[in-house]
Order: sequence, then C-alpha cells, then structure tokens
Amino acid sequence: MAARTFSVDEVIVRREILDGREWMVCPVRVVADTGDLLAVYLARGTPLTFGGGEFRWGLHPWTAFAPYWQSEGVLQLQRPGDGYAVWARRSGGEFTDWYVNFQEPMRRTDRGFDTLDQELDLLLPADGSPPRWKDVDHFEERRRSGGFTEAEADSVGVAAAAVMDLVERGAGWWEVWRDWRAPQGWEVPAAVPLSDGARPARA
Repeated sequence: MAARTFSVDEVIVRREILDGREWMVCPVRVVADTGDLLAVYLARGTPLTFGGGEFRWGLHPWTAFAPYWQSEGVLQLQRPGDGYAVWARRSGGEFTDWYVNFQEPMRRTDRGFDTLDQELDLLLPADGSPPRWKDVDHFEERRRSGGFTEAEADSVGVAAAAVMDLVERGAGWWEVWRDWRAPQGWEVPAAVPLSDGARPARA
C-alpha cells in the first residue's frame, strides 16, 4: 500500500530511528507534500522526545539540553531517495543560511516519516560566501569506531558529492524556498510520546 500524502498544516511525526528503535521523536507541521518533496516546519519551542536504554551511539546528544527546539523555527525540505534534507535557517527573522543535514533517506509512515541524522553537515551562507563543512570530525570518528558500516559511510559520501555538484552548478533546487516564512498563528505542536510508551529522557 502506498504511503499517504499529508495535508498542508497537518502535524506529523519526524522520528530518528537507531538500532530499530526511536532515538528522537518530534512533531513537525506540513508546509507542502507533492510526493516529490516533503516540506515541514519545526517551530521554536517544539517538544523533543528521546528514547532511553542502550543504543550503539549512546543517548541522543540533545538529551544534555532542555527537551525542546530552542533555535528559531526551521523549514526542512526533503525529497524521496535523497540522503540529505535542506533546512532554511533564520536569525532575528532574517535568512542566514541553508543547512544541509545528511541523513538516511526518509521513509514515510502513517504518522509522518523516519530518518537518522548521519553527523555530517554543510552550511551554505545566505551571502554567497563559500560553503562550510560541519562535524566532519564527528563523522570520521563514527566511521572509525564502527558506528557506521562502510556502506553507510559511503552513502553519505555519495550524497555529499551530489549536493556539492548542485551547489557548484548553481542548481540548488531548494532556492525557490528562500523567502518562505511560517504563517502567523501556527501553534507549537504538543509533545509526541514514544511508540513504546516510554517517558522522554531528561537532562
């Protein structure tokens, strides 16, 4: 059965799945869902729920902070099959950069979609200055320690090369979203419990 298309303004669930279990879960609001693109909005103050117990990577690193999204709201753009999402970031309401978050290709669920952050990130500044890689050392350590299989690490490299090719050709498909802003009146969604009913991990 094909996964359903989500409606604009619908609150859905973004899950990071590690070792077959929920590592982090949060609600996001649908901006657009065309089948070829799923655009969602993560609002400031959105509650984050973290899985507990043993994970090969340990607890989610954000458990060290208050369990909600503390930065300004971000538009998150992802396409089926892509090993990355592109986030539009703002400061004081002004667009600052595109944040390319390398992650497992999204897998749709009845409630939203699943993915897993894969450490590596790329910043594309709004002023057109050169791209800047982020968390390369974390990615390489994860590879060295066996946190990634060789196939997983290689897939990140393929995705990174594909993004850099788009950037160098000036073909960033995400640019049409540069001026998008969240409508006034969109409320912060309520917390999403883990599927197994476990309580959120706290700092």
